[in-house]
Formats: sequence, C-alpha cells, structure tokens
Amino acid sequence: MSIASFGRNTSKLKALVGIRARLVILALILVVPLMLDRVRVLEDTRSRQVAQAANELSELAKHTADAQREIISTVQAVVKSSAYIYAAASHQGRGCAVMRASLRVDLPWIRNISTIGPEGKIDCSTSPSIVGSDLSDRDYLRKARELHEFVLSDYIPSRITTLPTMIAAYPVSAVDGGQESVVIAAIDLKWMSQLLANRGGRSGVSVVLVDGTGTILASPPESASLIGQKLKDTSLLEAVTLREINLDREYGSISFESADGERKAVSFARVTGTRARMIVSINKSVMLGDINREIRTAYIQLGLVGLITLLGAWFAGERLIMRPVRMMTDMANRLGRGELSARASGASLPPEFVPLAKAFDAMASQLSEREREMAAANDRLTVIASHDLVSGLANRRGFQSRLEFEWMKALQSEGRLSVLMIDVDHFKLFNDTYGHPEGDTCLKRIGEVLAAIANSCGGFAARYGGEEFCLLLPNSDPAHAVQMGEQVRATVEGLAIAHLTSPGQTVTVSVGVATIAPGESQPQDDLIEAADAALYAAKRRGRNAVVEHGLIRPADQPVSLAG
Repeated sequence: MSIASFGRNTSKLKALVGIRARLVILALILVVPLMLDRVRVLEDTRSRQVAQAANELSELAKHTADAQREIISTVQAVVKSSAYIYAAASHQGRGCAVMRASLRVDLPWIRNISTIGPEGKIDCSTSPSIVGSDLSDRDYLRKARELHEFVLSDYIPSRITTLPTMIAAYPVSAVDGGQESVVIAAIDLKWMSQLLANRGGRSGVSVVLVDGTGTILASPPESASLIGQKLKDTSLLEAVTLREINLDREYGSISFESADGERKAVSFARVTGTRARMIVSINKSVMLGDINREIRTAYIQLGLVGLITLLGAWFAGERLIMRPVRMMTDMANRLGRGELSARASGASLPPEFVPLAKAFDAMASQLSEREREMAAANDRLTVIASHDLVSGLANRRGFQSRLEFEWMKALQSEGRLSVLMIDVDHFKLFNDTYGHPEGDTCLKRIGEVLAAIANSCGGFAARYGGEEFCLLLPNSDPAHAVQMGEQVRATVEGLAIAHLTSPGQTVTVSVGVATIAPGESQPQDDLIEAADAALYAAKRRGRNAVVEHGLIRPADQPVSLAG
C-alpha cells in the first residue's frame, strides 16, 4: 500500500470517527443535564405533592359539599313550590290533583313527592302505590310541624320501598297557617353517589358523604357497597366534629391516625342546612408509594433514553446530518431559482429535519398562494372598479362595458337596443332637507327597483352618476322601451319615499327613452345623447314623466336626432 493511499484511508477514518465522536459528546451534553433535571423534578414533585395534599383535600371536600348542596337546594325549592301549589289549590278541594299535575316527573334525584295529612298518613303522592302509608312516627315529620320550616332527615331505610333514602319535608302551614299537611320528597341517594364519581380519582383517596350519626349516605361507584353502613372508624367522626367545634366553621382539615395505625390527612365540609358532612381522606403511605414507583420507573426510562440517544448519535453520522443538509441546500437553491413547485416533504428525511422541510414547503406554498391572491385581487379590483357601492348597481364604467358588449351583439343579429336615462327629481333638495345618509338610502332603494326590473326583462341597470341611472334593454322596440320606462316611473313613485320639498311630496323620477338599430359606422354616444335629450325633455314637461326620443337611422345615411 502506498503512502498516499494510506493517508487517504486515515483521513476518511478520522472524518468518520470525528463526526461520531462529536455527536456522542453532544448527546452526552444533552442527555446528562436532562437526566439530572428529571430526577430533580421528580423529587420536587414528591415534596410538593405531600405539601399540597392538605390544600387539595380541603378544596375537594368543599367542592364536593357544594355539589351535594346544590342537589339539596334544588330539592328544597321543589318541595317548597309543591307546598305553595298544594296550599293554593286546597281551598278549591283540588290540592292533590293540581300539585301532581304541576310537578316534573323526570327529576333524577327525587323518587317521589307526597303529602302527609294531619293523621300522619300519605294522602297524595306522585307514586300512587304508597298512598295511605302511615309515617306518623317519623322524626322529620314532627320537626317539620314544630319548626314550620324545611327539614332534612338523616339516612333512613324507607319502610315503603325498602331503599336507603333521605327525606326532605316542608309543612304547608309555613304557607297557609290553617293547613296541617306536610309535603315530603324522597331523595334518591344513587344520584348523590354519581356526583362523587368524578371526585378524587387518585390512589389512596377516599370520598364519602355521612349523616350526623356516621352513616354513609353516598360514595363513588367503586365503593357503593358502603352506602348505609357506619364509618369503619367511628373515632373519625368524633375527631371531625370536635375540630369543627374548635374552628367554629363548617369546613377544615385534621391529621388522623386510624385504629390500624395508618396516618391519614382528612378534610371535611358540612353540607349547609343539614347534619351531613363530606369527608375526604388520603392514605399517605399509599400516596407516597405511587410517587416512589413513578420515580423508579422514570430512572429506568431515562437510562433507556440515554442509551438509545448515545447509540443513535454514534450511528447517525453522515446519513443523518450531511445528507439532509445537502438536500435542504438543494431545495433552497431551487426555490431561489423560482421553482415554486419544488417540495422537500416527499424526500426521505430524518425526523429532526422534517420541520425544516415543512418550513420550505410552507414557504413555497405561501409564495404560490400569494401569486394566486394577487391574481384574485386584480380580479376583485376589476369588479370593484365597475360597481357602485351606494346603489348596489354597476357604475358608469360597468355600464359602458356592457353597452359595448350589447352593441356588438345587436350588430351581429341586426337587432335593436334601447336605453332609459333616469334622473331623480329634485334630488339636491332631498339631500339638503334630509341629509346625505338619507339620500344614499333613497338611491339604494331606487337601485333595488331598477335591479328587479332589469332581472325581469333581461336588461342591465347601472348608476350613471350622481342621481342619474341607466337601464339598457337589448332586443327592445320603442314601444316596449317606453312601457319599461313607465314601469320604472310608476314603481319608484309607488315607493312613496317622503320628499316634502317636491311638488308631489314623494320621490319621483324622470325617464328619457331612446331606441336604435346599431350600425357599423355609428358611434354608441348617439344612443346615450338621444336618451339624455329625452330625459331633459321629460324634466321640462314637469318631471315624473317618460319621454321617448325620435332616433332615426336610415339604412344608408348617418344617424340624425329629432327631439
């Protein structure tokens, strides 16, 4: 092997190793700080989660209690409304029928609504099967009659349906002092439990609603079997009650150790107006166990990511760096030469270069889009240049273009062409009296009239300038043109637009009509001049009139105008 060949091979080896070595160093610089930062974040997360557990529990308890409070408030409103309805209709002997007819039957949190008579028996109910049941021994019935206000019972098993329930009661005497009946509603505890389904959601979190005796009223679906049972650790309710008394408020937090030695962070919130409390607790050992498992998993994941990154950096080399760079350079050169159809996204590129390729493609697409937008803008400017914004019709330029088109058609078909020149009578006085905004509104309404007439007869309407309008009628003889002019005049007069400074007290128009059979050497201005002359003749006749111009065109002579 020659010295030159050996030198070339050595240079290639150095280049190859040099690229890989630099990539490995770069990967290590990126990965090591990332791993260290990830560890720090996880440790901080564990500390923050422990520190914030009390606040989270307190908020969870209060929010859940608020949700339960909304149900109870709704039930209270329904029961009170039923009592009012029952009291009002009882004077007519129709209290039960009216109350049942007035109630919604689709309230998911109420099983039934009933009235209990003076003897303590149900004499009216939305569930007819329970009418006649004796509830005279119920404590909530006695309290409602004594206190004359809304009462909510603790958890009780219903002797009628055998289902666990709470009863809301409201005496009719609170509405009508002469009534001894009490309206009650059986609350479906199933809906209270469903409200807890989205609460908590963390490992080791326990959420329950208990009544004043420690009976569980509601719990998430996964622990629905606890409903109706007493709290496992009765000392928890005692600790919560004592804390509530010491704080002199309906919510708070305590650190509690259960009978089996587990440390728990407990938050509670009373449901206002009841003896029920929302109790939320977290088993700290379970909570920290989850975080510790997450940290171990994160270490494993970070180790794998670091290993894969190092291997990828070692084997990337030329293919993953230089080749894509050359492709991007070629793409930039093609765009610089104006090849806007060039795209880089179709090429096989590493993921790291895909955003750059998309950026090149987006740039090319934007350039193409700008070209299309410029073409569209030119088209819009052409349309705008031929359109009058006030009347909504074509302007004078648009009318001239259409006249040239219809003139050529009439030449080819040897047809006739009519033009109506229309002027708003005393329009300067109208503007001086009502102002320019009202003047613009007047012109807009006249434009709408002309547009409708033009559409009905295949014509073309335009605003010629100021208060002047034109109506172009292809293939129209003089009689038809005069008829259309009279239709324009009558329709505008029929708008009855007030014009107090005009002799007729309303807005009117004068119309000049001219018809011609176009000739090869005849200028189009003859038709316009003839219609304009007829228009001034209509004004001289007192306005609000239609005048036809006698436009004569012999077959072999120039056009002459006769007024």
